[in-house]
Amino acid sequence: MAIKHLYHPYPVVPCIIIVKHNNKINGMSVAWHTPLSFSPPLYGVLISPKRYTYELIVQAKDFTVNFVDFEKAELYAIMGRISGRDRDKIKDFNIELVESSKINSPYLKDAYAVYECLKHRQVKTGDHIMFVGEIVETHENEEKFTEKGLPDMRKLKPAFYLGKDNYFTLKDIEGPFVILPEE
Repeated sequence: MAIKHLYHPYPVVPCIIIVKHNNKINGMSVAWHTPLSFSPPLYGVLISPKRYTYELIVQAKDFTVNFVDFEKAELYAIMGRISGRDRDKIKDFNIELVESSKINSPYLKDAYAVYECLKHRQVKTGDHIMFVGEIVETHENEEKFTEKGLPDMRKLKPAFYLGKDNYFTLKDIEGPFVILPEE
C-alpha cells in the first residue's frame, strides 16, 4: 500500500534550528520536533541526512531551537527551502543572530522563544535522524508571555505550518481561555 499524504498531524508550530560548526552557521526550518523529558530537559528535532544542517549538527556539539511569530514567517520559508550548501542564508537575507550564553551556536534575534541545546545523542528513525538536545538555557521575549510563563495569545501570533510552504496564524483571539485550577 502506498502512502500518499502524511499531513494528518498538521498544523504544527514549526521551529528553526541554528547550528554553528567552526565558522559555518546554518539554519533550517523543522516541522518534526518535540519535547522529550523534563529531567533532564531534552528536546528532539528530526532532520534528514540529505540536509546541510544535518552535516553540521553531526559535527557540532550544540544547536538552538528558535520559534518566530507569524509576522516573521518568511524566515521559515527562507530556512526551509534554500540550502546552506548553495547560499549563506544568514548573510544573504540579513538575518540577525544573537550569541548564545551557554553554547557555541547562536540564536535568532527575532525569536520569541529559544532553547540552547547541547547535543545529547542522535537516533536513527527511518529516513530521518532525531537529534536529542539537552536544554541548558532558554530565552523568551517577555512581552509575549504572561506572568505565569504561558504564551500570551493576545500578543503572540505563532505561525502554524500546514505542509508544502503553507503557513497561517490564529486571528483575533479574545478568549475566554479555559484555565484549570492548579493542584
